[in-house]
Parts: sequence; structure tokens; C-alpha cells
Amino acid sequence: MSQKYFGTDGIRGRVGEGMMMPEVVLKLGWAIGKVLAAQGNGLVVVGKDTRISGYMFESALEAGLSAAGVDVRLLGPMPTPGIAYLTRTLRASAGIVISASHNPFNDNGIKIFSGEGEKLPDETELAIEKAFEEEMTTAESSKLGKATRVIDAHGRYIEACKASIPIGTRFAGLKVVLDCANGATYHIAPDVFLELGAEVVSIANMPDGLNINEACGSTHPENLQQAVLAHQADLGIAFDGDGDRVAMVDHRGRIIDGDEILYLIACSRHQSGQSQAGVVGTLMSNMGLELAIKAMGLEFERSGVGDRFVLELLKQKDWSLGGESSGHIICLDRTTTGDGIVSALQVMAYLAESQQSLAEALSGMTKMPQHMINVSLPFKTDPLQNQQVLDAVQAAELELKDRGRVLLRASGTEPLIRVMVEGEIESQVIELAQTIAAAVSDSVAAMAG
Repeated sequence: MSQKYFGTDGIRGRVGEGMMMPEVVLKLGWAIGKVLAAQGNGLVVVGKDTRISGYMFESALEAGLSAAGVDVRLLGPMPTPGIAYLTRTLRASAGIVISASHNPFNDNGIKIFSGEGEKLPDETELAIEKAFEEEMTTAESSKLGKATRVIDAHGRYIEACKASIPIGTRFAGLKVVLDCANGATYHIAPDVFLELGAEVVSIANMPDGLNINEACGSTHPENLQQAVLAHQADLGIAFDGDGDRVAMVDHRGRIIDGDEILYLIACSRHQSGQSQAGVVGTLMSNMGLELAIKAMGLEFERSGVGDRFVLELLKQKDWSLGGESSGHIICLDRTTTGDGIVSALQVMAYLAESQQSLAEALSGMTKMPQHMINVSLPFKTDPLQNQQVLDAVQAAELELKDRGRVLLRASGTEPLIRVMVEGEIESQVIELAQTIAAAVSDSVAAMAG
């Protein structure tokens, strides 16, 4: 059976519509509580990002969980990976995140972690969906759940972040600009880096419930680039609204994406002698990352696009390091899920240990030019079933040889086919992408009659 309400990353939508209605979230909280209570588990932690609707949904979840007889620990504004961490350390049966990640403030979502701080098993999600469709009842008064606030939640997570790098590491002499996306890292990231000795300049760290991710954070690094140059900082770090993504900027203002961050963390592990057999990227990871990882004598495997698929492949291979170019980086030897602060700390610790700038540390990796073209689809079709498209792809692959890639994939959210070509010569890459995209458009037009 496939889930009816849960997507690949929980439930998400526009506030006031569909599943993002307070009465719906109330019942969802009850359904979660009912399933966990039946399993003999009686404690759930609830955290949120800074969007204004978080107050409403936090109260709704609290009421629903209490009605099911489950105790609640409220964390307040907290990065998603921090909620995963506290779910484990508080020995809770589950952790609920109220967040829509990098989306604007008028969206929100519900994501659930297991007691191990990982994605819920499919069978548990299905059980919650089944309970959700039942009539809601209330436990007798003596068995209602209690709710308390964890007043030192942010301090616990700050210490966990600092513990992810060697105890003697100090960032003294490094000036860093932090872009907190007016999101869940606003009251945590600055303290982490300050306590480790860095000189910190914080921007987008004054959330008002409406400005989360608004022209800031890892998906909008332009302000960070300007701030790094204006403050003559050594580097800049940008998080997204819920703190599970990270992007960086070097002292020259150049954006450092997730592929490059992943490479630097691999370098750090390799230099310190930590055992690692390989690294997981995705179908969209730059080929320059693959070549650089293999040059270290490590394997490189590609998963589907999405941190869920990265995590699945890491566990399958029994490896610890993987991520996406978007900045979702997973260090399973440090945490259970993508963590922007922890990932940034791994890079900073490597720079401090090697006495290199961010730009210098990346000298061993050369990103290949990539060009992507989105081709609209008026109806669902697989262009790889068309001989004209297959011929265009084959011709491009022959021209690129083993120093480039061609990738065609359907968008998961829009009626599009994404045509991506990657190679060493930018003009060649653009021309080949245009040729393949034209073949896809022609094949779709022909099928449309």
C-alpha cells in the first residue's frame, strides 16, 4: 500500500487549505498519539520553525496528542535536525517537526521522526493514516496526556553541534557571516560559532513569523555574498528555514554548493584517517565531485534526487557520508539526518586544522559545466521511448565519451522533463542540451498530433 497523506518528506501545503487546517492537524495529532499509545509508547516531542502558523499547529498537535493519552514535550523554535536529536536524547517515541523547510511563510508542514531520530517506517505512517480516517475519541480524563515545555532545548542542541567536531578545535581568528534565513537557526547557529571562538556577523536572524526564507538563506545567498565582501569575512554560511540545508560563500563572494561542501567533508575524513569506503551523491551531483572523490581512492555512488534516497543508499552501502548539491548533507557518523550547522562545522574544522581558506581547500575539485533545460509536457509521457530522443542522447554520450553525462528525468512536482548535460567544455554542453531538448519537444509535439 502507498501512503495517502504522507509524501516523501511528510505532509506539506498552503496554510488554511487541505491538510494544513488546524482542525485537521488536531486530528492528525490524535491519530499519531493513538498509534503510538497502542504500541506502548507515551511521549512525543514537538518542535517548529519560525513561521507564524507554527503557533496554531503546535497547539493543535498538543491537543490531539493529549486527547489520545500521550505526553508532549514542546521544544519551541528548533532546527529540524535538533528535533531529531532531542527525540533520541529525551527517549521519546517520536518527534514532530512543524515546518515547510525552504518554502515561504504561508506554507507549512508536518514531518515525523521515529524514536531513533529517523524517518518513520512506512508501516507506522500507514497505521497513522488508518487511524486518521477513524472517528476521533478522547481518552478518559485520568489518562489524558500532559504537556510541558523543554526550556533548555536550544542549549542541549548547541552542545550536540559543538560535540560533532574534535574537542580542541577553535575558530579563533576566523570571521564568519551567518545567514539564518529568519528561521529556526536564528538563536542557535550564532552561539555555536561564537562559543567555538569565531568572530560572528549574523544576518537574517530576526524572524517575525512572516519573513522566513524571504530573499535570504541557502536558497537566496545573494545577501550573504554581499555581507561577506562588505565585512571582509573569511567565509559565509547560509541555512534554510528549518536548518537542514547549508550553502557557503568564500572570501571572494563565490557560492559554495552542497557538492563542494560534501567534497570538503570527505577530504576532512580522509586526511584525519577516518575509515570511509565511499560517498553518496545524487543523479544531479556534479561529475567534478565524482572524479574528485575517486581521486582519493574512494567509491562514489549516485542515489535518486532527495535526501531520503541518499540516506537509503548510505544504509545499504554501510557508508556514513552523502548529500545533495542543494546542501542537504548527511554525516551519519555525527547525526541521523541532514544538519546544516553540523555540516558547516565539519568544513570549518577542516579549514582550521589545515590552515587553508575555503577557496584553497577546494583546489582539488573542479566542477564541470552543467546545463539544464526544462521541457514542458502537455501530457504524461516517457521521452526515452522515442527513437529520435534516444538517438540524440546516444550521439551526445558518444561526443562526451567518459568525461561527461546526459540525464533526462521527470520533475516530481511539475509537468516537465529536465534535460541535463554535463561535460568539460561549456559551449559543447549547452549545444548538446539544446539538441536533446529539441528532440524531446519534437517527440512530444508528434505524439500530440
